[in-house]
Amino acid sequence: MITRPFTSISIRTLTISLLLLVSASASAQWKFFSLQKDSIPVFRGFAVSFDLVGLAQMHLSDNGQYEAALRINLHDEWFPIVEAGIGKANHTDDPVTGIRYETKAPYFRIGIDKNMLRKKHGPYRLYAGLRYAFTSYKVDMMRDVFPDPVWGWDTSFGMKDERCSQHWLEFALGVDATILGPLHLGWSVRYRRRIAHNDGMFERTWYVPGYGIQGSSRLGGTFNVIVDI
Repeated sequence: MITRPFTSISIRTLTISLLLLVSASASAQWKFFSLQKDSIPVFRGFAVSFDLVGLAQMHLSDNGQYEAALRINLHDEWFPIVEAGIGKANHTDDPVTGIRYETKAPYFRIGIDKNMLRKKHGPYRLYAGLRYAFTSYKVDMMRDVFPDPVWGWDTSFGMKDERCSQHWLEFALGVDATILGPLHLGWSVRYRRRIAHNDGMFERTWYVPGYGIQGSSRLGGTFNVIVDI
């Protein structure tokens, strides 16, 4: 005689608890994606930035990129961003094989960052963000003339203008600080995750513009000079 009322009350209590939990979760999600309310206008301008890490790689190693970005400032909290660059590699394999790998192509990323600091309008920002990236590139791979190990005559091999492409995601964490007036300096750490690719006739291309050397760490980074406009 007591079991049914008790069961009914338990189900009712559980249902109410679940509804409250869902409501609290939805409220928290809405709070994360909404803008902080204050007297500061939503649109705060644009900023352009230039990455120095890729530039240093370009001059100090056999691969690297020139990269710039344009971002929109929404209330010092949300920052839609477009990044574009040209990646380049001119790599020679070990002296035994002597295989050369060459590519040069543009790449693009689009995404958004969120300022995670509680005080949004200060001189410092802590970002967490996401990027979708894409590149379409051509690869040359060749080996200079060498003696055939069986017949002894000179031979060579290579592939030219092999068309490849890649799509990937980047998860970003970074900071920037105001140095003087509109000038900022900042850095970011990136975790890259390939989502689709076409390596043409290669098993795996050595370098992908904007992504980097394949088979190495999925971590990357930038050091940016940023100017508000």
